[in-house]
Amino acid sequence: MIVDVHSHVWRYPDDFTDEFRRQARFVARAGQELDLRVTYEAYRQGAQSCDKTIVFGGKARLSGVWVDDEYVAQYARDHADTCIGFLSVDPTQPGWEKELEHGHQQLGLKGIKLLSMYAGFYPHDEKLDPLWRYATEHRLPVLLHTGTTFVAQAPLDCTLPRHLDVVATRFPQVKIIMAHLSHPYEGECAVVIRKHPNVYADVSALHYRPFQLYHSLMLVQEYGVWHKLLFGSDYPFTTIDASIQGLFDLNKMLDGTALPRLREKEIAALIHRDSLDLLGL
Repeated sequence: MIVDVHSHVWRYPDDFTDEFRRQARFVARAGQELDLRVTYEAYRQGAQSCDKTIVFGGKARLSGVWVDDEYVAQYARDHADTCIGFLSVDPTQPGWEKELEHGHQQLGLKGIKLLSMYAGFYPHDEKLDPLWRYATEHRLPVLLHTGTTFVAQAPLDCTLPRHLDVVATRFPQVKIIMAHLSHPYEGECAVVIRKHPNVYADVSALHYRPFQLYHSLMLVQEYGVWHKLLFGSDYPFTTIDASIQGLFDLNKMLDGTALPRLREKEIAALIHRDSLDLLGL
């Protein structure tokens, strides 16, 4: 079984502000706008071996991203045999607690996606205690973007893994996933997932920086936390097939060197891990 725990769905460009799109063009090659259109058919073309996919939108007024949960829920219903939808809230905006309940109880979404850096809030702020209590009571996994971004107004300090250490200490029953191995803060990520039984990290959108990913996974290997990693793609930024190939190609860089190799059995186990069972889904 292959589970993609990190896939996006949105209406591009409608769900983004012009400023977000301008900054996206700045980081794209030759100043071209990133192609962030999402269709299920295009996703499946690059996910030939994927069995189940977690999909979400995202809400972050500060950065200019706002995807209605209704759209995510309809996408998940349209592809109910393979897709599991997560809701999103921006706790800096009024009415977020009602949106949380609506997304879960009326729309049937099965988890929560947070964009703390993009929205400009700290996940361990006591103002978010109602969210963590709700997630605990209803056994909703929470996936957070952790790591860097190209969005200028998004404060990096809000994304540091150490903040999830505080959350997991206070709300130890919540299943938490830190996206992208928190790059470039992989060291913090590794020690946080080692410390807390219900905290995990996904490896989405990392394979196209192969030497950095090699170092990140070597940290994981040396800390003994391979079992705390979940597989994900970050579609439409990359695909399942490219992510799998990228993981298996990492050791090829080491040919002719004395550098230690990543355990390929662990890479295979990561790709085929039953993340749904681990997350209570």
